[in-house]
Order: sequence, then structure tokens, then C-alpha cells
Amino acid sequence: MDISSIIGVVSGIGFIIGTILLGGPITMFIDIPSIVIVCGGTVSATMITYPLADVIGMFKVAMKVFMFKIEKPEDIIANLTEISNKARKGGLLSIEGDIQGTSDPYLSQALQMTVDGVKTEDIGDIMQKTMDLTKKNLENGASVFSSMAAYAPAFGMIGTLIGLVQMLANLDDPSTIGPSMAVAMITTFYGAILANLFFTPMSNKLKGRNEVELTNMNIIYEGVLSIREGEHPKLMEDKLKVYLGNTAAKAEK
Repeated sequence: MDISSIIGVVSGIGFIIGTILLGGPITMFIDIPSIVIVCGGTVSATMITYPLADVIGMFKVAMKVFMFKIEKPEDIIANLTEISNKARKGGLLSIEGDIQGTSDPYLSQALQMTVDGVKTEDIGDIMQKTMDLTKKNLENGASVFSSMAAYAPAFGMIGTLIGLVQMLANLDDPSTIGPSMAVAMITTFYGAILANLFFTPMSNKLKGRNEVELTNMNIIYEGVLSIREGEHPKLMEDKLKVYLGNTAAKAEK
């Protein structure tokens, strides 16, 4: 669970509601037609822009904003080095127990193919395709939310224009001008909230998740291929530590 995302959403909503309550009842900010035009318009435009599969898949990918657990690269490298040492001493069949002990399906599948004697090139092809699919799904999710962040304020403005037209059509009754203007502005408010508190942050978070997840998958990719080829564990470890960047290099000095 990503505590940072949950705290951000809860605190953001709390600050907005708190500010509203300081100026009056929250009911004045609730308008069903405005909600319908902003939410309905945003979803409709998104479905026009993207294939239905991408829109539906967005909900699954969105869970990675709030429910995201991933191993540290250092731990993955340490685990692969240990497996490599075991394979070097006892052969590839000796790492069969590690397959059952891993919770990462990507690593588990790769190790199983290694134990089964699948050719290195075939293991690499399958692992690369899995990485490409993971990258595509995360990029699609980030792109969908980015588009929704653009559509929501636009439909908020459309709702405002509709409200202004309705207000101008009833100028003969001055008592309706104030309430009509308030309703007209609420749609812009809804669009701004959805875009800036939800859609844009979620898109940016998924882009960051993409980088982290692909880095780990690349570490596993190179590590498993090194194990399959019988490469020396120390050499493999040094190659994988390149992914840790300058921070790890400085820590070792």
C-alpha cells in the first residue's frame, strides 16, 4: 500500500472540504447536473480517444497508484547473486526450491524456464516480451489519466457556459442570477478538482512506477540470463549494480 498517495488524496479532499465549511454549508457545492456533465463528458471523451480495452484496463493499472509493493533493486541483486552461487555449485536443478520461494511471477517464470533447460535466446525473448507488455500497460494507464486531466477542466468550462446561457435567458428575473451563476461556476470547480487532485497526480505516479518496475525487470532479465549461461556470480553482481546508479557506487567507496 502506498501511504504517500493515500495521505495525499485524503488530505487534499480534507483541505477542500474544510475550506468550504468555513464559508458555509457543503450542500451549496453539490450540483448533480454539473457532476453529470463533468464526469460523463470526461469519460465519454476518453472512450472516444482510446480503445475500450485501454479504458477498462485503466482501472486495473490505477490500483498501482495506491496498492504498490516492489522490491528494492539491492535486494533483487542480492537474491540473484545467491541463486547464481547455488547454481554454480550444485547445477541449475539446485535452484528449483528458489522458484517456489519467490513471490515475483516474472522471476519465477524465468527461473522455471532456466531449470527446464530452455535455450538462453528463448528465455530472453519471452522475458523481453513480458517487459514490453508491462511497459505498454503502464504507459497506456498514464496516458489515459493524462488525457482525462485535460478533458475534465474543459468539460467544466462547457458546463459553465451552459449555466451562463441559462442565466442570460432568465435575466428578466433578477432573483435567479445569483444562484444560476453559482451553479455555472461549480462545473469549473469540479473539473479543476478532478484534474489537479486525481488525474494529473495519478498519471505522474504511474510514470514513476513504470521506471521503477522496468528497472527491476531489467535486473532480473540480465541476472537470469547470466545464471543460465553459467556466468561467475561476482561478475554478474557487478554488472547488475550498474542499475543502482551513482548512489550505490558512492556507498561502496
